[in-house]
Amino acid sequence: MRTDDSKNSVKSRFCPSPTGLMHLGNLRTGLFNVLLAKSFIAKQQRATFLLRIEDTDLVRSEEAFTQKIMEDLLWLSLDWQEGPERGGANGPYYQAQRSELYQQYYQHLLQNQRAYWCFCTEMELSITRKTQLQAGIAPRYPGTCRHLTHEQIAHKRAKGIKPALRFKIPDNEVVHFEDFIQGPKTFATNDIGDFIIEKADGTASFMFCNAVDDALMQVTHVMRGEDHLTNTPRQLLVLKALGLREPLYGHMPLILGYDGKPLSKRNGSQSIEALREQGYFPQAINNYLARLGHHISNESLLTLEELGEHFAIEHIGRSSARFDLAQLKHWQKECVLAKTDEEIWAWIRPFLTHVQDKTTQMFTQTIKQNIVLPQDAIDWERQLLTNECIFDEDALENLTTESGKIILDNLNTAIQEHGDDYSQVVKALGQLTNQKGKALFLPLRSAMTGRSYGPELAKIFTLMGKEALLARVRLAQAQIKH
Repeated sequence: MRTDDSKNSVKSRFCPSPTGLMHLGNLRTGLFNVLLAKSFIAKQQRATFLLRIEDTDLVRSEEAFTQKIMEDLLWLSLDWQEGPERGGANGPYYQAQRSELYQQYYQHLLQNQRAYWCFCTEMELSITRKTQLQAGIAPRYPGTCRHLTHEQIAHKRAKGIKPALRFKIPDNEVVHFEDFIQGPKTFATNDIGDFIIEKADGTASFMFCNAVDDALMQVTHVMRGEDHLTNTPRQLLVLKALGLREPLYGHMPLILGYDGKPLSKRNGSQSIEALREQGYFPQAINNYLARLGHHISNESLLTLEELGEHFAIEHIGRSSARFDLAQLKHWQKECVLAKTDEEIWAWIRPFLTHVQDKTTQMFTQTIKQNIVLPQDAIDWERQLLTNECIFDEDALENLTTESGKIILDNLNTAIQEHGDDYSQVVKALGQLTNQKGKALFLPLRSAMTGRSYGPELAKIFTLMGKEALLARVRLAQAQIKH
């Protein structure tokens, strides 16, 4: 890695395109760049996290998506020190507002014969690509318009043909760079075709403005997915031709979905908005993603600052990580267990309709160990506090065994005598039925909850009370008569 003033001041960045909602894949890129900055701060070094909105795709970019992206980042506490709504010396931070600046650099490249106008149509380019593939050649632009004369260019313009601007790749050179995640990389320029830096509609291409803005905004570390790896030699050539400072580049292996393909909406990814609506905690998402393709030896639930202290480039894996919903739920469960009863109730309250004010604390304490998301609280509310309790197959099987029938036949008597005193009900059941262990407790739990698993029965008895317990016995008896 380079050993200049980047050691004294580090700047990482996240550059989303506002063409849709933010999903887990691009969020991890943002999170890793936040943690990279925090890791340097933890070492008493200056570091900044920059947010830039790459909205040059005028057709697909929407201001509403920009706002959603920023809302998601702030909800996750991934605040930026430079960028939209924060300001800074390197703005504007929306690429759509930087077109005049890009024009200056286009002119520089044209004047130095490092760029040229290309009038090839999409159909012509498509035919060329097909011909190259049929010949076993990797598709790349063959330089058709490289040597057009001023007269030829003027003639084509006069016909109303709008050209794109292409960067001229130097011949017979090699591009070397040190990928701070994957190690040394080498690319031959003869394998890289001249690429578009300004589209025919006058907007800047990603390849150009992304590199130029990183340099002008003094970004020191560009950490992104390995799908951008082949872009890096092109961007380094642009920066060299313009005499702009080159950042360090590091490329992370992609996240794979359950089918082994890059993570997308089709194979497991969800938007951050959807996760928030389901009730996931920001800390759970951060803790999971911080460990997705990055090793952290500390297995406890960590704050964002602590995740930054544990973040290290050398701990980023070289192979793709696979998204695992069970692991995300594990960290969500850790968050639930770390919350106070008051925090849990505030979290689940908007989703519930049957919990009475006087039983909120008891309900929360009863179900806390058995919920991961508010949907779980909704399910337990139905199972414990309504007549809509659904008896699953395991519960029904437990109630229809010989011991289950015996327990159910005597349960009403035990509750009539001892009410919601769980220990006395259990003692009485044991004496009345001569059952113990699983033969007693599985039918009892199944009758009371419609499940063979769940919260502590002692808490359930206190929460439901005598009359509700007796009503549940009648409901259980009705189930096995059907």
